[in-house]
Amino acid sequence: MDVIRWGSQAGKQRFKCKSCGIFFTNNRPEQRLRNRFVWFRKWVLERQTYKTLCRDSGYSKDTLQRTFYQILESSPVLKIIKREKVNLRMDATYFAQFCLVAYQDDLDGYTQLIRFTDGEHYEEIKEDLANLLLLGVRLESITSDGDKSILKAIKKTDRNIIIQRCLVHIQRMCLIWLTKFPKHIAGQELRKHVLLLLKIETHNDRIWWTQELKEWYERHKDYINEKTINTETERYWYTHKLLRRSYFTIKRALPNMFHYLDNPKIPKTTNGIEGYFSHLKNHLDLHRGLTLKNRINFIKWYIYFSNEK
Repeated sequence: MDVIRWGSQAGKQRFKCKSCGIFFTNNRPEQRLRNRFVWFRKWVLERQTYKTLCRDSGYSKDTLQRTFYQILESSPVLKIIKREKVNLRMDATYFAQFCLVAYQDDLDGYTQLIRFTDGEHYEEIKEDLANLLLLGVRLESITSDGDKSILKAIKKTDRNIIIQRCLVHIQRMCLIWLTKFPKHIAGQELRKHVLLLLKIETHNDRIWWTQELKEWYERHKDYINEKTINTETERYWYTHKLLRRSYFTIKRALPNMFHYLDNPKIPKTTNGIEGYFSHLKNHLDLHRGLTLKNRINFIKWYIYFSNEK
């Protein structure tokens, strides 16, 4: 067919057949995919439904669905950015069939690295941290919920990395164990003290708070250490184990609870990444029915687009 270029139509090159005089446009398959990619981005990042996208784009639902699934067959590669003095926040979130571990820069929320696995494992976390260091991400601190595998991995990777325990996580767990209305005065006092944890903004606050905790323990240590003994087996357990657990959780975390006072750039909680996970799950739940592979690739595209913002 003998054709010539003949202007443009709707931003596309138009052609004219010299034999029959018909005008037409012709897009290559890869060009069509690029033209529809903008709608895929809205589908992933902006929680837009097919109904809304069909109305705005002019494409049919079948066309969009076919295109989106075609794009989900592949996944983007996350770019690791070399940075100095990175204050990382890391956490994991669980889906029905897998666990997502993410390493996010607190400065701007940029996700440097992710891993899909079945849990928080020491060897995997240690490998991830070593790779970040190898690729030029200089870690100054890591804020985490205090999982043992995370703490061990950080120490084994580089002892110079500051470990900051998430204060919200400590507070939340203690309040669960202490219950909303503790019956004993010891529990009532500790609950009030735990509620003040997030209000510590200066070293004077820290000194007062830790001193009050120490005095609380001296007043109630006999009650905390009270044991119940099984006379038949001669085995024992701590009678007020949840109160005891709350206190010793704080005591063990104390060395790594207040680094943010020395360096304001260190996040004192993992709220930023937990909120990020919450938004991700809300977006993913809107598109139920995806296969396991497409769910994982959807998450990768979501993080890729979020990093571009």
